[in-house]
Parts: sequence; structure tokens; C-alpha cells
Amino acid sequence: MPFRGFYVVVPPEYRRLGCLPPEQFVPQYLESRGEPHYVGLLSAARYHGAGHQAAQVFQVVVGRPRRSVRCGRVRATFLVRKKVRDVPTVDRKTPRGSIRVSTPEATVVDLVGFPHQAGGLDNVATIIGELDGTLRSGRLVRAAALAPVTWAQRLGFLLERSAVTRAAGSLHRHVHRNAREYVPLSPRAPIPADAPRDRRWRLILNVAVESEA
Repeated sequence: MPFRGFYVVVPPEYRRLGCLPPEQFVPQYLESRGEPHYVGLLSAARYHGAGHQAAQVFQVVVGRPRRSVRCGRVRATFLVRKKVRDVPTVDRKTPRGSIRVSTPEATVVDLVGFPHQAGGLDNVATIIGELDGTLRSGRLVRAAALAPVTWAQRLGFLLERSAVTRAAGSLHRHVHRNAREYVPLSPRAPIPADAPRDRRWRLILNVAVESEA
């Protein structure tokens, strides 16, 4: 019973896991509760072919706070975003039905918005490079428009660092129209007094980013 009043039956092939794989019961539970949600961040990136650093937990984006869930060796965490219903998703099949997964464009927006849940900015930059061939400029701008403009500022910088220049060009127009102030590249790191600034993305470069892609 990973959720109160919600039971899962564990077939023999998953006995060592002690539970069903998370994609086979977490979205189904949220669906039964009528809660808007989608599989996101590192879990979504894996569905789109980025395998550099797989998530140790199943990451789901929801509209209100929820506690993490453990079931046998399975763990799922929940991240909160506004406008969850509006975030673009695609359907992916599982043995127990389809699930909603954020599009590649919405996935990279979320990765930049929650870098501490995605292995840090270095890992985010690496995943962006791995998803280069799946990103479409128009869709990226539409996905970015649903999030704070600060996310778009950081994403544009990382796109260029990862040589994803075509998508970065379209995103820059969105940032130029909407960004009003300089923000730190890493919101959690201190800001040195002599930190350089990136005028194109209105960023204070308070950390160095190294992609492995």
C-alpha cells in the first residue's frame, strides 16, 4: 500500500523490487485522485533518450505539495509547479496503461528550474546536449513562457554552453522581451562581488558550468 487506501499487486518478476516499477502505479494513483501531474525532470529525460545520469527516484511534477513515497526499493518524489495542466506533455505506454511525460522542451525548462533535483547545473547542461536533436525552437519558447523568466535566462545560457544555438536564438527573443534584471546563474550559490555578467542573458555568472556532453 504505497498510498493510503491504494494497493498494488506485486507479480513474481518484481518480487526483488518489492513493488511495481513507479511508472506503473504512481501516475495511476494521481489519475484516480483527479490530480494534474506529469513525469518530469530526470525521469522524463530518460524517456527522451538522455541516459547520462538516470534518476535514483521517480520524479513527478504536481500542482500541490506531496510527500515522497517509498514502496519496497522504489522511491518517488513530487515537485510543485504552477500551471501543471498547461505544461506540454506526450503519452508513453507502460504495461499498465499510458502516462504523461513532459515534452523534451518542457523537460529542459524544468531541469533548469529545479537544478538541485537534477544533479546540478553541470548535469543539466550535459542532458541539454544529449537532447539537442529533440528540441524544437517554437515549442521551447512556448514551454518557457509557462515558467518564470529567470528559468529561461538560465536555460538560454546553458543551451549556448551546450552548443544548442538554434534553440537558444529563439529563446533569446523571449528573454529580451521579458527579463528586467540580472539574476544569478545558480540561485543557491553565493554571489562574489567580482562575479562576471552575461549581458545577452542578463545573468550573474556566480558558478562555472562544465558539460560532459
